[in-house]
Amino acid sequence: MRKTRQRDRDVPGPHSPWDEIAPGLWMGGHYWTDPDGELRPAVVGDEFDLVISLFTRTGHGPGPRAEHVVAPIPDAALDAHQLHTVQCLARTAGLALDAGLTTLVRCHSGYNRSGLVVAQCLIDRGLAPAEAIACVRRGRSPWALHNAVFTSYLTVGPDIAALLVGLDP
Repeated sequence: MRKTRQRDRDVPGPHSPWDEIAPGLWMGGHYWTDPDGELRPAVVGDEFDLVISLFTRTGHGPGPRAEHVVAPIPDAALDAHQLHTVQCLARTAGLALDAGLTTLVRCHSGYNRSGLVVAQCLIDRGLAPAEAIACVRRGRSPWALHNAVFTSYLTVGPDIAALLVGLDP
């Protein structure tokens, strides 16, 4: 099995399973930290119409009424195909929002991978990259998008980033 999560033991866990970043657009993870500091599973039932999972664990939902899109990507440097997947997922989230559907984008903790897709969705909807990154951090946690490679992808744009990473031997 391919590893999809980098180790960030110095980063505190999120204090909620998921948070609304923009109307109808939620960001979260499979785990969160309760007020006592205990790691808890974030299990999705039927709270959302669409769930986009960039990391999965058995037993974490969603419920049977939600559409579930699974696209594992690493919490590390992405290749061109993975960057195109991020673009596609951001468009999928945007189309769901346009249709009035509540959408959750989630990864392990709901910081980096989900932040990348949510921020790209916000950029696609008209925000500047810096505004989108700030919106994600305000809505989820100051620790959201702490992966500097991901913020670079957002700043330069996924098309250019995909071209650049495609140049690597």
